[in-house]
Amino acid sequence: MDGGEHERPVTADDPPPRSAVVVNPVKVTDFDAFRRTVDDALAAAGWPRPVWYETTVEDPGRGQTEAAVRDGAQVVFACGGDGTVMACVSGLVGTDTALAVLPQGTGNLLAANLGLSADLAAGLAVAVERGLRRLDVGVVGDRHFAVMAGMGFDAQMLQDTSETTKARIGWPAYVVGAARHLRDRPMRVTITIDDEPPLRRRARSVLVANVGRLQGGVRLLADAEPDDGWLDVAVLTPRTLRHWLALGWGVLRRRGSVPRMEVFRARRVEISSDRPQPRQLDGDLIEPGRSLRVEIRPGALWLCVPRPERDPDLARDVDAVGERGEQLVEEARRE
Repeated sequence: MDGGEHERPVTADDPPPRSAVVVNPVKVTDFDAFRRTVDDALAAAGWPRPVWYETTVEDPGRGQTEAAVRDGAQVVFACGGDGTVMACVSGLVGTDTALAVLPQGTGNLLAANLGLSADLAAGLAVAVERGLRRLDVGVVGDRHFAVMAGMGFDAQMLQDTSETTKARIGWPAYVVGAARHLRDRPMRVTITIDDEPPLRRRARSVLVANVGRLQGGVRLLADAEPDDGWLDVAVLTPRTLRHWLALGWGVLRRRGSVPRMEVFRARRVEISSDRPQPRQLDGDLIEPGRSLRVEIRPGALWLCVPRPERDPDLARDVDAVGERGEQLVEEARRE
């Protein structure tokens, strides 16, 4: 499936697709009401009733997604947090089945890059309107990610952010987790990009990104495009509170280079640290380690997006889609 066109045209004559929902039931407050809303909205759009799969502690979604593909699903809805979405991505890589995101909980990174936040109606409308785009994915061992991998401060922030606080105030809870580690000791890293000579840095975090948005919609990497065949590697080197403030202001202003941040492009990157570090893929923590090896797999995932055109911003049409999604849900409720 790699290579070829980035967009798959869908015409009015195409029959409604078969679909499946891979859901983490722990993330859904009222599961019956949620399932009824999804089923009714898809029925109102003329889609067949989806097949539902629940994740488990032992399998957060990859096995269920692979089963859905074997059973003929053409669209898989990932419904849960970052771990659920990442598991579904791994189950769909290299197939012709598209991923649609129905975010639950807080801070879903792929949903943030789609501009979906926790908007169920918009997520449904994005899928129903059949905007499709083929994305690159990052590969770490036998796992895959669509947004970014990270080692150091970013994963430490995720590790120390309270689930209770996230549930209460949403993505700003990550700011609380981040504040605890602003003065931590930097890590000594060796970064090898493709076949270039190794770089050595004293860094707080190294991010390997396919798409550029962080939690809250903040665009860290303005030039990161999800289907250009490249990974963007950001090396963050702040050491003092003043450095952090300069870096944050530079990201928000987005004029020229950002202080205390170097950016490289790679198809393959290996990061090695002088001591074990927390690590994350698409906002979901994985086991700590002293190294992180990432490579790009171009065009490996079909994603349902608000706008199928090749635009660096996956969320370009999200506000209008959200309004149409609300109309779809209301129509379903009336029937």
